Amino acid sequence: MNAPLTAKDFETDQEVRWCPGCGDYAILKAVQKTMADIGADPEKTAFVSGIGCSSRFPYYMNTYGFHTIHGRAPAFATGLKLANPGIDVWLVTGDGDGLSIGGNHLLHVLRRNVNMQIMLFNNEIYGLTKGQYSPTSRVGTRSPSSPKGSVDQPLNPCAFALGAGAKFIARGVDTAIKPLIETLKAAHGFEGASFVEIFQNCIVYNADVFSGFTEKKVADDNQIHVEHGKPLLFAGDRKGIRFNLETFGLEIVAVGDGGVDMSTVLVHDETNRTLAHLLVEMKHPAFPMAMGVIYRESGSPSFDKAFWAHHATKGKRTGNVAGALRKGYVWTKKAGA
Repeated sequence: MNAPLTAKDFETDQEVRWCPGCGDYAILKAVQKTMADIGADPEKTAFVSGIGCSSRFPYYMNTYGFHTIHGRAPAFATGLKLANPGIDVWLVTGDGDGLSIGGNHLLHVLRRNVNMQIMLFNNEIYGLTKGQYSPTSRVGTRSPSSPKGSVDQPLNPCAFALGAGAKFIARGVDTAIKPLIETLKAAHGFEGASFVEIFQNCIVYNADVFSGFTEKKVADDNQIHVEHGKPLLFAGDRKGIRFNLETFGLEIVAVGDGGVDMSTVLVHDETNRTLAHLLVEMKHPAFPMAMGVIYRESGSPSFDKAFWAHHATKGKRTGNVAGALRKGYVWTKKAGA
């Protein structure tokens, strides 16, 4: 009996080449540890990426890997999953690669519910091409392509995924490795397309853009880790989230001594799509950032299973590729026509 694989078994002999301090290093370690924890088989696992800093990922995973073209990783990953449903497919993309040129492809892999794990590294900038603003960059972002500050309204990745019909939505932080591993495990256990947004620090072109809610000294007061069936509490359980019927929206309330009754605090229901929309739209600093598994809708068949069930052939295959290519319609011209 072979010994269980460790995180180190998923490392390659390639020199990991990201900028010193890049959040991708932490994510790589989290993914390698996740692979070991779930007992992944390297020969039945594939990482598919597009273009960008995050897309170097396949080089550093001791599994199969496909470094594809800009924005088209979802299409390649879908083809791979359909051709070989036994492969465990992990899709790696960034906010530029996945939401700009690849937005249309990402939309369809989500709505189809193709059985794969999608990790979107969000650093709110184009890092590989030297710091242009991206679809998630905030208004006012100064960059080589917006020297006076971006005027674009940013895209919310999780809201995009929900709008595309995704059935699993989650969030994590690059350097919060333990909770990120648990979130990735949950994503892997989901039957269908699981979407995980990972806040990732670009140390060179957009340093510390998330520090207001990711730094250890402020994280407790500025993040809320949601868990199915548990109250939406944060800041050491001193604050909670409840629904305000007058404003028809969420609000932060104090709980405990001098605070509101706990019965008024919302309880997280990861099957409630409306609640998921409200949670992903909470914007920092007015609200804490929702982390963990925000939405999970089980029971729908994955696209690949539905596809093969629909196209299943009965009996023994007798044809071949050459015969299929030569088969076609033949028209006979009538005499005198």
